[in-house]
Amino acid sequence: MEFKQTQKVLFKHCDPAGIVFYPRYFEIMNDCVEAFFDHIGCPFEDLHKTHAVPTVRIETSFRAPSRHGDILTLGLRCKNVGRTSLSIQITTACAGETRLVFDATLVHINGAGAPAPWPAPLRAAFSPYLQNEA
Repeated sequence: MEFKQTQKVLFKHCDPAGIVFYPRYFEIMNDCVEAFFDHIGCPFEDLHKTHAVPTVRIETSFRAPSRHGDILTLGLRCKNVGRTSLSIQITTACAGETRLVFDATLVHINGAGAPAPWPAPLRAAFSPYLQNEA
């Protein structure tokens, strides 16, 4: 299964040429991650009271530019759930054309900033979104 979200490319996302300025993609991706956690019943505003999930690795492949007004479809899948980490992939497309593939690793940390095991309910919530490996 894939978590899907749409995002219209806004003026604030673009450079003077009218295309998405690459750092803005990272904000869009983080918004998708936060929406995913809301969707699985663990809003960041609750999670971040005692824990956090910083991104510790990002790899991005920019395939084609996105322009002001484009409607992007973001599809988030979980690639791997470790003891304290979660590897995800977000594929971003517009009208069937892949624009960006974003691979990242998040780590669940406690209030002291140390890696902490994912709680069982969160691990279970990730499960339907695990990418099937052939």
